[in-house]
Amino acid sequence: MIREDYWTGPIIDQHIHLDRANQYLRAIEDFSKSGGTGIMLVHKPDFYSRFPLTTEEYKKEYENTIQMGEEIRSKFKIDVGIVLGPHPVVWEKQSNDIGLKKSSELHLEAIKLALDYIEKGQAHCLGEVGRPHYSVTPDVWDKANAILLETLSLANSVGTSVQLHVEENGEKTCEDISKLCKLSNFPMEMAIRHFSPPNISQKFNHGLSSTINMGKNSVVGICETIHNSKSMWGMETDFLDDKERPGAVLGPKTIPKRTQEFYSELVSRGYDEDEISDILMDIHCNWPNQLYGLDFVANPERK
Repeated sequence: MIREDYWTGPIIDQHIHLDRANQYLRAIEDFSKSGGTGIMLVHKPDFYSRFPLTTEEYKKEYENTIQMGEEIRSKFKIDVGIVLGPHPVVWEKQSNDIGLKKSSELHLEAIKLALDYIEKGQAHCLGEVGRPHYSVTPDVWDKANAILLETLSLANSVGTSVQLHVEENGEKTCEDISKLCKLSNFPMEMAIRHFSPPNISQKFNHGLSSTINMGKNSVVGICETIHNSKSMWGMETDFLDDKERPGAVLGPKTIPKRTQEFYSELVSRGYDEDEISDILMDIHCNWPNQLYGLDFVANPERK
């Protein structure tokens, strides 16, 4: 699927948020016109309004995400997987208002609700769940880890993958999460470190899968560690579709652009077309299908 030094195969953004009140379909139009063929659409909390206080309110939010996925499939004919789950930052912020005990109970109820949708086939991954990415008190940190341990156990009982929102502490973060996976008997390859730095070596990942934040210099970082990689990994923007932060974290055109840059970089490093095709098919088709139980098409039609 390489034609005239250009990758024409599938291109998947494995972590993107959308908001009906912001760019929404315009963002997907940009993604599709740039060469994108599929997304993992992740539930987006409303950080500017009141957080959900009941499972019914979470249900309304989850079903809105599911409906957006259906609208996108219909309008753009791209593949869409759905990722549902309560954000750990919501849990932490809510604990200041309703108390740690009540916030934790609601968080676990929202996780179980997301798993119900996954079991029904309406969603395909639990996420983004995990722990705060900023400093918190020791009691909050301990509770976050206890909840994450229970979350992994619940996800394991359903047989789903999990996209993890965690702190940026390099290899130490991956080591910590891999220990929690072992304690919960959760398959490490099904634990996906979202917003991962561009280091895909086994020494760094400790057996976890990852979605790489494809910012500046990410392609070089990947290429420098790909020889020592044994885990599944993919590309993501973590596009927020936030009117207060236009373009954050990365814009919807990024993954198609970085995929072509990655192709060119591999060529410059001496990889032949068959090797490059195998790598890109793993990233944008084979591994996402394995992680999410989906059927991302291997040979998408280009508009």
